Amino acid sequence: MTAGLLLTRPEADSRRFAAMLPEFRAVISPILRIEPVAHDASRLRAARGLVFTSAHAVASAGPGRGRLALCVGGRTAQVARAAGFMTREGNGFADSLLPLIESAEMPLIHPHGRHLARELPVEGMVVYDQIAQPLNADARALLTCEAPVLLPLFSPRSARLLAAQTGESCAELWIVAISPAAAVAWSGPCSRQITAAGPTADAMAAAIRLMAGMEQS
Repeated sequence: MTAGLLLTRPEADSRRFAAMLPEFRAVISPILRIEPVAHDASRLRAARGLVFTSAHAVASAGPGRGRLALCVGGRTAQVARAAGFMTREGNGFADSLLPLIESAEMPLIHPHGRHLARELPVEGMVVYDQIAQPLNADARALLTCEAPVLLPLFSPRSARLLAAQTGESCAELWIVAISPAAAVAWSGPCSRQITAAGPTADAMAAAIRLMAGMEQS
């Protein structure tokens, strides 16, 4: 029995991730909607250095013009480079930014979402909100199927939001967490659970394939 794949990141992120796993039938139901909020755009555009813990914040800082951007991981760094920033990147975990911050030798601003998983020792500025969304009809239908459902968790907050909406699920839920923190945040039903080897899309895709392969072996 082929497992379904429920992707709940924002639409563009989910579509990009689904393209990495063409062998799965993916249902996309964003659990969060990204909405810009009013902020001091002129300060961000004048900042010599930025810290990005999400690609969603890059556009708020304006053109890079060769300015320094400390990025949490590869995807965020890719978006920042495309915007014209000179990037240094961590390993995907926020803690990996700490030595980069210490060595930057310039004032830094961290534009981020309203819901922040980890505070950093630099000035922060909220530039977008992550608004919770209900699962759509396709997702609810998938959760009533007899086939197992692979459910990737990309953050502790999304894990909590999804747990609150999947308590009545009839399907077996196979949980794939991007980090130990996301795994711990899950309190919903669970038939199987693993944590990816690292906080990257590639590691998550590998973990999903590993979980699906367990059923076939």
